[in-house]
Amino acid sequence: MTGYEPLNTLKPVGEDIWIIDGPEIRFYGLPFPTRCTVVRLRSGGLWVHSPTLLTNTLRAEIDALGSVDHLVAPNWIHYASIPEWQAAYPKARAWAAPGVVERAESQGRSITFDQELWAGPNLPWLGQIDQMIVEGSTVHREAVFFHTASKTLILTDLIENFEPRKVRWYLRPVFRLVGIADPDGKMPRDMRMTFRKNRDQLREAVETMIGWGPEQVIVSHGRWYQDNAVEELRRAFRFVL
Repeated sequence: MTGYEPLNTLKPVGEDIWIIDGPEIRFYGLPFPTRCTVVRLRSGGLWVHSPTLLTNTLRAEIDALGSVDHLVAPNWIHYASIPEWQAAYPKARAWAAPGVVERAESQGRSITFDQELWAGPNLPWLGQIDQMIVEGSTVHREAVFFHTASKTLILTDLIENFEPRKVRWYLRPVFRLVGIADPDGKMPRDMRMTFRKNRDQLREAVETMIGWGPEQVIVSHGRWYQDNAVEELRRAFRFVL
């Protein structure tokens, strides 16, 4: 149980955009609920961000929406389920944020990616999903996205917002300590430290996100923000603004 049941099923959050709440995964031995985002492009193809567990039931739901054209690993941590989606959808292109390939290799994972997620004029979702690589960290380079039609900002780990009542009891003090407990979820303290020498780059990225004018913010871990998106961004990133 993750507190975000039902799991492994599409949940609409706007026109042509859905989330999938996946099962708990373990990172450094700790269980985390996680979340995938699916966008249907104008072509009818599907763009899948941070894929989670692909069950037979979920696959039937996905197939009813359209063809899976793009699989996105948005940072060096969120790539684990890419291979099972590739097996199910061999024609899909797999996109990796900077650092993903190296991380997978260091973990003994052999994953084939078609292209790295650099912003550029040839992205097939140009004009539908804006994209930026957040720079400035010595470790963490995350691709963030803005679905223009639904005004939805899609983040991964730059904000984590775990609801204490929905996580294991022994994680609650840990999440409060590292600053990722709802209602004041934000960037984990250890990640924040990796930006300490390049805070200006992080500030510029946050200002760009705010400038996109999002109305909601999807995050991969914990409660996501269905309204007051700009206010939540200013709150979560107040340490750098």
